[in-house]
Amino acid sequence: MAKILVIEDEPDVRNNLVELLESEDFDVASSENGLMGALWAQQYLPDLIICDVMMPEIDGYEVLAALREEATTATIPFVFLTAMADKANVRQGMELGADDYLTKPFTREELLGAVTTRLAKQQAIAQQYQAEYQRAEALKQRVQELQQYIETKDEVLQQLQQNLSSTVPKLNIAINILKNLTPGAQRDRCLAIIQTACAEEISMLSQLPYSKIFTEELSALLRQCQITNEET
Repeated sequence: MAKILVIEDEPDVRNNLVELLESEDFDVASSENGLMGALWAQQYLPDLIICDVMMPEIDGYEVLAALREEATTATIPFVFLTAMADKANVRQGMELGADDYLTKPFTREELLGAVTTRLAKQQAIAQQYQAEYQRAEALKQRVQELQQYIETKDEVLQQLQQNLSSTVPKLNIAINILKNLTPGAQRDRCLAIIQTACAEEISMLSQLPYSKIFTEELSALLRQCQITNEET
C-alpha cells in the first residue's frame, strides 16, 4: 500500500483529499502547515507528497527545497496544489524539483491520474535501481571468484615449479646412470621411456601462459638432460 502525505492548510480541502485517497486504498497522513509537513515527511517517508503552495509559516516551495536537501526525502515524488496557474509559478516549482502541478479546483480523475502516474514512475525507477544493484552485486561476485581462481592457479603453478625443480635433478641422475650402463636393448628402452615421459610433461607445462615456470637454471638443466630442445 502506497503512503501519501497531504500538506494543506485549508481543512476542507485537506479532509477531502484524505478521504478521496483513502477510498482508493492509499495509506494517507496529513499536515496542516508546511513546517509540520516537512518534519512529518522526514519521519513518515511517504511514497508521494501532495502539497499546497500558499501556506502559513513556510510555503510549499520552502517545503520542497528543504526536502530536496535531505538524502532520505530528496527523491520522493512531489505534487503541488495551487490556485496560481501562471507559468512563472509552475516554472519556479519545477526548478526546485516538483514532479507535477494540480490547479485548484481539480477533479477526482485529475488527482488520481497525477498520483498513479507519479507512483508508477517512481516504481519503475526503483525497479531499475534494483536491477542495476543486482547486476553490480553479480559482477562483484564474479570478480571475487576470478580473483580466487587466479590466486589458486598461482599457488598451483608455484607448486609445479617447485616440483619440477626437485624432480628434474633426480631424473638427470637416473638418466646419467642409465647412460653409463653397458649399451643394450634394455638400457636403451629404459632411457627412451624416461626421456619421452619427461618430454611430454614439459611440453604440456610449456603451453601454460606462465613463463616463470621455466627459469634459466631449469631450462639449462632440461637441455642437459636432453629432455627439451634448444628453443624451450
